[in-house]
Amino acid sequence: MKKFEFTIAGNRYNVEIKDFEDSIAQINVNGTAYEVEVHQEVKKSKTPKLVRKPVVREEGEGAVPQKATGAGAIKAPLPGNIFKVNVAVGDTVAHGDVVIVMEAMKMENNVLAVKGGVVKSVKVAVGDSVLQNDILIEFE
Repeated sequence: MKKFEFTIAGNRYNVEIKDFEDSIAQINVNGTAYEVEVHQEVKKSKTPKLVRKPVVREEGEGAVPQKATGAGAIKAPLPGNIFKVNVAVGDTVAHGDVVIVMEAMKMENNVLAVKGGVVKSVKVAVGDSVLQNDILIEFE
């Protein structure tokens, strides 16, 4: 495998490493075979190990809370694209119902009804892009 020349206390040694497995090396020193154990310091990683607490998810995961509006409308909580519309004109919704699912920041976000009522108009369709505070649904 590898050949080395060492000089120790004025004496020259020709060392050839024949085999190296785990911590045992088969070597020849000036033509004489030896089996030696190699002691190596265990290297520790300098990179700290990241330990995270488990995430506990509750019912309504991904829900975006709405602020109550006096006009009876649901506004977009953040910019994004409309992924799914769960209501139509004339539907009755209750407080906390998921009325729209929008995609924002590469995540699906549930938009909830703040109060109950009857849907007067739906201002968006699937695939529409909306900005924050755009009106999505109006109530009677």
